[in-house]
Amino acid sequence: MKEEDIQKNIIQIVHKEPGLRLQDLVSRASKISEAPYYLVMRAIYKLKMDGKIILEDPNPPSSLFTYIKSHYSLWLWAVIISIFTTMITIYFLPQNPPFVYLRYALGSIFVLYLPGYSLIEALYPKKEDLEGLERLAISIGLSLALVSLVGLMLNYTPWGIRLEPILIPLAILTFMLALVAALRKVGYAQENQSLHSRIE
Repeated sequence: MKEEDIQKNIIQIVHKEPGLRLQDLVSRASKISEAPYYLVMRAIYKLKMDGKIILEDPNPPSSLFTYIKSHYSLWLWAVIISIFTTMITIYFLPQNPPFVYLRYALGSIFVLYLPGYSLIEALYPKKEDLEGLERLAISIGLSLALVSLVGLMLNYTPWGIRLEPILIPLAILTFMLALVAALRKVGYAQENQSLHSRIE
């Protein structure tokens, strides 16, 4: 069966039962179309990308705690692990090859990407707000701006611009921005769920 016919069958099923689970949709469309699951899944993916159907989580996270335990928070855990790994390489690993190269790599990501990425996630919590490449480019630019501001502020303190005085405030800033982003994502998920409840 052609992919267009599979897509038509999927759309008919969705119109008849709008709250259908993805697993049930795939099995029904596969039976009706007499097509294997992978073809049905590909057709569903194309319909979703074209905006013809909407796939939503029936039980989105309702609090920060449930969000942190869900798969949605993988980006947050990646940020936290990156921060701690960078601190471990700076404070606990010997500063000679090959460990120094690991320190350079993690330090570059920590300084050039993570602060801006956390801020972008806080400003644009919805995935569809920005494309992946846009997020990457803006994250790098914002990271440079945030690190410069932190350095400027530290310049007027007794600690000055040294490794420890820059590392700790930057780690705290990145973590706080990531936490704000997680809270905004939870709020958006709740708002989206309540909107659909009112519509139904």
